[in-house]
Amino acid sequence: MFAKKIKEEKFKSGFVSLIGKPNVGKSTLINKLVGEKITIISPLPQTTRDIIKGIVTFDEAQIVFMDTPGIMDTEEAKTLVDKHIIKEAIKSIEGVDIILLMVNSLPPDEEDKFILQKLKELKKIAFLVINKIDKTNKDYLNELSKIYYNLFPFTEIIPISAKKGTNLSILAGKMIQYLPFHEPYYSSDLITDQPERILVAELIREKIYLLTHQEIPYSTMVKVEEFKERKENLIYIKASIYVEHISQKGILVGKKGKMIKEIGKLARKDIEKHFGCKIYLDLWVRVKKEWRKHTESLKDLGYNI
Repeated sequence: MFAKKIKEEKFKSGFVSLIGKPNVGKSTLINKLVGEKITIISPLPQTTRDIIKGIVTFDEAQIVFMDTPGIMDTEEAKTLVDKHIIKEAIKSIEGVDIILLMVNSLPPDEEDKFILQKLKELKKIAFLVINKIDKTNKDYLNELSKIYYNLFPFTEIIPISAKKGTNLSILAGKMIQYLPFHEPYYSSDLITDQPERILVAELIREKIYLLTHQEIPYSTMVKVEEFKERKENLIYIKASIYVEHISQKGILVGKKGKMIKEIGKLARKDIEKHFGCKIYLDLWVRVKKEWRKHTESLKDLGYNI
């Protein structure tokens, strides 16, 4: 209904893929542009696992963002799950209208050069988005822009601070400028196409990243088993957190259940904010030995293989 109200020749709409190596601030940027948390944030690299769509609708345009996991050479991925996730991320950028390569305010390293090589193969409109400009100066940014441009002829180079929101309106304006004329793909009140269960699982996994260390976050898989409205303004959610070893279960549960209670407390707060109602969050920790090495685990994570 919404799409039919807007004449195609006056409206722009398209898909924008946000790529970059792990931990450059892609999820922060998506959440800031959308105006709500739809993808998890962590100081640890390789946090995002899914290709998450964030949808922003303006009066004159709709931008559909695709936040990909950090792209790297699949040869460097340690497990079957990691390899598949990287392949899916690379495949996701093939059909988009614009690619945003996001980098920190640092010279390109080997990982950046690997991504730049992929851009050369795709031959798409590509922006360079230099994040964390609040930690550098104008002369340095100009020099850094030249270094990157010599490696790849970006259509636009835009310095931003995703955390502070600096230059995000400029970035949005430039994206709209290069989008094709097309009716909106989604209703104007939609901010993501993520299924509710996936979003809940991601918010739980974010708290695991926040509260635990070392290999624990990477060895966890969260699966929402039940999602039911029990009465007005109350949703019951049962979720299982899978780990690979019994020792990891002990860490996640914690002494007298302290850790799992804290994970649940923080996750419930974000879930309630998103759904606008009370949540009964029932968390369970289970052991599934070496789940990252098996194809069944990819199906559990929602991948079609």
